Amino acid sequence: MTDPYLRRTIFAGRVLDVGVEEHCLPGGRTATFEVIRHPGGAAVLPVLADGRVVLIRQFRPALGVMLWEIPAGRLEPGETPEECVRRELAEEAGYVAGRVEALGGLWSAAGFCDEHVALFAAFDLVPVPAAPEPDEIIEPVAMPLAEALALVFSGELRDAKTQLALLHFAWPGGRP
Repeated sequence: MTDPYLRRTIFAGRVLDVGVEEHCLPGGRTATFEVIRHPGGAAVLPVLADGRVVLIRQFRPALGVMLWEIPAGRLEPGETPEECVRRELAEEAGYVAGRVEALGGLWSAAGFCDEHVALFAAFDLVPVPAAPEPDEIIEPVAMPLAEALALVFSGELRDAKTQLALLHFAWPGGRP
């Protein structure tokens, strides 16, 4: 993130802040941008002992649909991305991981937002009772990796973090 010369906060919320910022561009010219500041997040691809992966179907009010995703969440103050995915894995999918491996990460919307999402795969899973937030509607679904990839390539699975995690995991030599 570059430090803005000037930031005027338009909205400060629980999840994100929206502001108007003035930045110096390469070459010395300045320009004004609308920027969303976000604490970042983390997402995890749960992998069962038999090789199946666990996706969740989650209702997303902004879209008005159930969306195929992997468990994910916003970083809490002082929380590491690995701590975040361990928490979200238990809450949303109902598993505790014996091992978590990094898969990479992504900038979710670099044109106007600084949110970075760290991606992980989780292994040696032990079932626990899921505990979604009261406003979350989540259905975990275990499936073969090939079926999850087919959802990506058919266009049915449209969530970027989930697509990237699945592709990183499936790529030869890309597995932890």
